[in-house]
Amino acid sequence: MRSRRLIRNDQLILVVLAVVVGALAGLGTIAIREGIDFFQTAGFGSAAEDIFSKAGNLAWWQVLAVPTTGGLLVGLFLYYVMPGRRPQGVAKVIEASALRGGRMSIREGIGAAIASVASIGAGASVGREGPAIHLGATLGAWVAQKLHLTRSLSRALLGCGAAAAVAASFNAPIAGALFAHEVVVGHFALSAFAPIVISSVVATVITRTYFGNFPAFEVYEHPLVSVLEFPAIVGLGIASGITAIILMRGVMLTEDTWKKVPIPEWTRPAIAGFLVGLIALGYPQILGVGYAATDMALQTLFSVDLLLILFVAKIVATSICLGSGFGGGIFTPSLMVGAMLGCAFGIVATGIFPHLSSGADAYTMIGMGAVAAAVLGAPVSTTLIVFELTDDYQLTIAVMVAVVIASVIVQQFHGRNFFSWQLERAGLDLKGGFETALLRSIKVRNVMTKESEVIHIGTGLAEVRRQLQYSPTGELFVLRGTGELFGTITLHDLHEVAFDPAVDHLINAGDVARVHPPVIEADDDLQTANKLIRDTGEHYIAVVEDHKSMKFVGTLFETEVMAAYNRALVEARAEEHDNGA
Repeated sequence: MRSRRLIRNDQLILVVLAVVVGALAGLGTIAIREGIDFFQTAGFGSAAEDIFSKAGNLAWWQVLAVPTTGGLLVGLFLYYVMPGRRPQGVAKVIEASALRGGRMSIREGIGAAIASVASIGAGASVGREGPAIHLGATLGAWVAQKLHLTRSLSRALLGCGAAAAVAASFNAPIAGALFAHEVVVGHFALSAFAPIVISSVVATVITRTYFGNFPAFEVYEHPLVSVLEFPAIVGLGIASGITAIILMRGVMLTEDTWKKVPIPEWTRPAIAGFLVGLIALGYPQILGVGYAATDMALQTLFSVDLLLILFVAKIVATSICLGSGFGGGIFTPSLMVGAMLGCAFGIVATGIFPHLSSGADAYTMIGMGAVAAAVLGAPVSTTLIVFELTDDYQLTIAVMVAVVIASVIVQQFHGRNFFSWQLERAGLDLKGGFETALLRSIKVRNVMTKESEVIHIGTGLAEVRRQLQYSPTGELFVLRGTGELFGTITLHDLHEVAFDPAVDHLINAGDVARVHPPVIEADDDLQTANKLIRDTGEHYIAVVEDHKSMKFVGTLFETEVMAAYNRALVEARAEEHDNGA
């Protein structure tokens, strides 16, 4: 009896599965890094982090050809293989956790990882941590799906995968656990905390065994010299917040610009790769994730002029790559941008007040944390990531002050972080909460009625009048001969001919139909349907296979939308009660 209770205990199941997911995410992160090295070696002849030193010695045509060819291959792969024809990242993980009960596609996860690996290996100015988080979360969701776990357990395992990927990517188990709670799961509930921590630790052990246990950047410890430095730290925090807004809006602007250019979608990454190659001819430091350039900034090996040029060039290159559809994340590019800003700021501040400065490298660390935290909207976990990356905990207060100021500026003047913006651009708003998430989890196809009151476009007026007279809904859907929706007819649409049989032989259904009625696609969710019903005031909505074909497949009733929502709400509440019992 006791062993049976243990087997049925959700927390025990989570702990065991957390070990499995942590191991899978750790191995997945290793595969991503090795894959990047493979593509980078094939293109640039070196797998080292300081790709720019190798690229600087290559022929100009090769520096242009590698990112251009890589962009072409990535564009073709996304267009013909990936669902949605777009790479996926952390925003997709947040969406899955909040709206899809922790469900994710393993095909999308692997495909997104391949696209990102190829992108970074070709020199695209993007980060490798976002793809690792997406893959780790996908593996967690896959385990949950194979075991047919409940929504709450699935979300927990998705969080385990995300935490493990962060921990493995940065050699930062504490930050990994907090990142999953702060960004992905959205709460710090104790029931999910233990398995997420376990996954982070397991993944870190695996990657440390493979790559070794050392921080990503080697820096000296920097105790704060004087409290009189805080005005300068506040100034850097303000500059970091403004920089984060510029970086995010740069990605938005380039994405909108790409959409307006009349070229095939799959060619965009290739053109972006060519543009990045042009920038790299003069400043190869912008290629790839930028760890080596960030490390050089931490060692104050760049002049102020070069720091400012790289600051601008990295923002431009990252905006071009992410806006065009290259796979990859934004975390490490924001680290490099923050490092360039912080180092330049620190050199100037140290030159003015040498006895009050902790050193330009200290300001580099502060800038890294402030810009990255403001972009990601994760002040706590990002601060810890910076500490665990550099193994320097002496500047805790200074970094936290700058992080808070930068985050507040972004919130007040931009209103959202990078991931929230991506979700918003996809038409998703997580502010609706649990009830809205339920509506988004149900497809119109599963609720619509296939037996609809339809009429042919050439049907005479007398028959139209007769069918309306006996119609329980008072509305007919007019179809073309091949099944496409043409319009709808209500008694009101007949107007003065409604009771004039003298014109029956002159008028047909197509003449009196209301063309371009509100329609919805079968694969849309009920949140979209509910908004359409509310905005149009319609009680019956025509359902089509897609807006391009306009093939009529059924009718969606307002009452059925509410009934489906109520059923889902009852089932979800019952599931939560069972899990808590």
